[in-house]
Amino acid sequence: MARERAGEERLSADQAITVLYAAQWAPMVRLAYLLVRDQGVAEDIVADALVAIHRRWDQLSDHGKAVAYLRRSVVNGSRSVLRHRTVEHAKLAPLAADAARTTGPSAEALALDELGNAAMLRCLERLPRRQREVLILRYYLDLSEAQIADTLDIAPGSVKAHASRGLANLRAQLATLDREDRP
Repeated sequence: MARERAGEERLSADQAITVLYAAQWAPMVRLAYLLVRDQGVAEDIVADALVAIHRRWDQLSDHGKAVAYLRRSVVNGSRSVLRHRTVEHAKLAPLAADAARTTGPSAEALALDELGNAAMLRCLERLPRRQREVLILRYYLDLSEAQIADTLDIAPGSVKAHASRGLANLRAQLATLDREDRP
């Protein structure tokens, strides 16, 4: 979004969201997908974030920071989904275990296991939440430490620490997988 200059007209909420949607829909859906690993849920998260920005557009102090606000909203929405999944998993795990004993893996699960990046994504899922978020924001969205710190509302030094620990953790997990795959 262009910064407002003296004498320029401010965009209405509808105009601003139209511009924001056109420029940011795909990157934000990919960000949410990497965090929650479900395309439909990722789209819902981004749509909800855009609706929230539209609702509060006139209250935003700096319209030039709308993309950063959207990014933070997407990360927070993804966190909410993941928290909800944790609760669901705790309640439904006994039922899922019974179903898994009576059926084999789905065709979709078998196909996804054949993908080249499946191992990396599984390892990424095993990281602590903060490390996973930092690595996705850094290496997928190519954000700077300052932008990541702003998005996650943490100190830039914490971004460095989480990135370093996350990469070390990923290396260790992938090394273990590599050793297991050797004959």
